[in-house]
Amino acid sequence: MKQRKVPLRKCVACQEMMPKKELIRIVKTPEDEVLIDLTGKKSGRGAYLCGKVSCFKLAQKNKSLDRALKHHVKPEIYAQLAEDFISVEDEFLAVKESSVDE
Repeated sequence: MKQRKVPLRKCVACQEMMPKKELIRIVKTPEDEVLIDLTGKKSGRGAYLCGKVSCFKLAQKNKSLDRALKHHVKPEIYAQLAEDFISVEDEFLAVKESSVDE
């Protein structure tokens, strides 16, 4: 049987290419709202980050999320994303481990 092609995406912070399912998607919706999209299906412009808090902090420092989303991300949105990122990190890692086991 033919092997399926695994879609790859690049982390905007560390520039590492990884399978799409191993990255967290940050999306800017058409209503100019910036949020975390774990499903990967929300409409809008997306940017991908590794599941590490260090990558999120690097993206904040370098403003790489601003460039990837082509939108200025305000400091209060970064603060909200930081809280969401930490709360989502455990859930994301659990999903990642379950997909590796299969």
